[in-house]
Amino acid sequence: MKSFLIICIAAATLSMVSCNQKNNSNKAESDIDTATNKDLNTLLEKYWEENARLFPLQATANGDDRYNDQLPNDQTAAFRDTLRNYYQTYLDEIKKLDRSQLDANNKISYDIFVYEMNSQLDGLKLNTWMMPFNQFWGLPLILGQLGSGSSMQPFKTVKDYDNWLSRLKGFTPWTDSAIGNFRLGMNSGVVLPKSLVVKMIPQMESMIVKDPTKSLFYTPVTNFPKDFSESDKERITTAYKDVILSDVVPSFKKLRDFLMNDYLPKARTTSGISSIPGGKETYNYLVKFWTTTNKTPEQIYQTGLAEVDRITALMDSVKNAVGFKGDLKAFFHYLKTDKKFTPYTTPQQVLDAFEAIHKKMEPYLKTMYKHVPKTPFEIRQTEAFRAASASAEYNPGSPDGSRPGIFYVPILEATKFNITSGMESLFLHEAIPGHHYQISLQQEDTLLPKFRRFTWYGAYGEGYALYCESLGKELGLYTDPYQYMGALGDEMHRAVRLVVDVAIHTKNMTREEAIQYMMSKEQISEEGATAEIERYMAIPGQALSYKVGQLKISELRSKYEKELGNKFILADFHDELLKDGGMPLQILESKMDTWAASFK
Repeated sequence: MKSFLIICIAAATLSMVSCNQKNNSNKAESDIDTATNKDLNTLLEKYWEENARLFPLQATANGDDRYNDQLPNDQTAAFRDTLRNYYQTYLDEIKKLDRSQLDANNKISYDIFVYEMNSQLDGLKLNTWMMPFNQFWGLPLILGQLGSGSSMQPFKTVKDYDNWLSRLKGFTPWTDSAIGNFRLGMNSGVVLPKSLVVKMIPQMESMIVKDPTKSLFYTPVTNFPKDFSESDKERITTAYKDVILSDVVPSFKKLRDFLMNDYLPKARTTSGISSIPGGKETYNYLVKFWTTTNKTPEQIYQTGLAEVDRITALMDSVKNAVGFKGDLKAFFHYLKTDKKFTPYTTPQQVLDAFEAIHKKMEPYLKTMYKHVPKTPFEIRQTEAFRAASASAEYNPGSPDGSRPGIFYVPILEATKFNITSGMESLFLHEAIPGHHYQISLQQEDTLLPKFRRFTWYGAYGEGYALYCESLGKELGLYTDPYQYMGALGDEMHRAVRLVVDVAIHTKNMTREEAIQYMMSKEQISEEGATAEIERYMAIPGQALSYKVGQLKISELRSKYEKELGNKFILADFHDELLKDGGMPLQILESKMDTWAASFK
């Protein structure tokens, strides 16, 4: 499960003392044991140091450059055994501390840490390691992002270039072990669906070149810093050509050939993970992992059906308000096909339109957030090599601000980019005030222990980002009914996910049935629906985190508005919601209840 976190946001895992500690604790100083709090902080620091060594890609993402030359082989049984011992050791150590002696913020750290250790240990009991990567995420994909020089791997110094050379050499043994794990899965019936494998093959193919200068991994050589000496440039150029032809290309070719010739014939025709050995237990774990709740798949499914009905009624009201004659299906077709909704001719025009959204809402942000991040922010087009299988996404910046937070937009054809697809809500979610605010503020808070500064919980992070979509009207957006329709479409998309994700993995819903269901409920092309459904097939349960988290945050806001009356200030609610970083929803609710109680 650790690899899930690393690739989902290109950063992962999970206070010392918050700057607002006095507001968070009514506990008398005499009731707090200083030594116990110090012991906890020492334990968390030690854990994080070991975490950086075990997960050097994560360390790189977090701005820790000490292990930028390393790429451990996480596909071995020995590595999994190391992780099992690692998590169990720290779980045993933290349980030796008396939680009652901790200050309020360290109690949060304690609770998150225990939750995380148990979650990781439970994940190691699964057999998902027999499916090392898929079309949506995995090392072969993230390696391309890193090697392009446009992601978290730095290419500013000669040492940076040498570090990447060393890291790349770890890909060959990783490839061999990954293929070995795939083969064990083939023998055990733990295999990916065929429809996913056919998408993986061209991804591997795109990395195979005869001329090293045509490789994505050669890109850093074409962008040498100006202060490099000619001798360094010559040495590095030769070394990069060599590693591309001797390590990178052969590894991707080996993966391509294996997937095409050996694995594809053995891949399963079923869509849901319940069809593999232990599939039911795996899905139950993943539902809890991603939602950080004890909700059952069936409860989530029923919530999804209710939300689909609610949002459908709102969509129908917008359709009637603009005077469209026809049913929702016809309205969806109109929104997808009328040429006035596809005004762009170049990718830059699409990017400029997103920046215009940013500028339009900036004045309103100041009334809704008192604390905003210092981390720079950019909007970029998704790299061509992964655009076909990518969704719009946010890649976090570095804690020191040297790497900006990046909102990536896949633009396959600018002339087909539809303005009614929910551009405003997408920006609110993936960029500002969604992921960029939440992740950046968390990383910038040096008073948090590092395991909390760099944590990621989907229900909290994606739930907050989806909640941000509901702020559109308060931020001066959604004034155009078609943009509001797009926002409803985005919310419907997350509601549909609750239905199809559970149905695929527990009710034998097929890939084709799920695609048709999605297309009947929202404005989405068959190509788009296919990519989405295949994503849920590849990473079961992840899509549930958005709506489950959003519903909890909206529930908390409504509760406090009612309880506190004129004492409720939205900016204070948002600041408290973000102040202590990501955490499981049950821990978040307890923290927020304590905050609200301080006003009574």
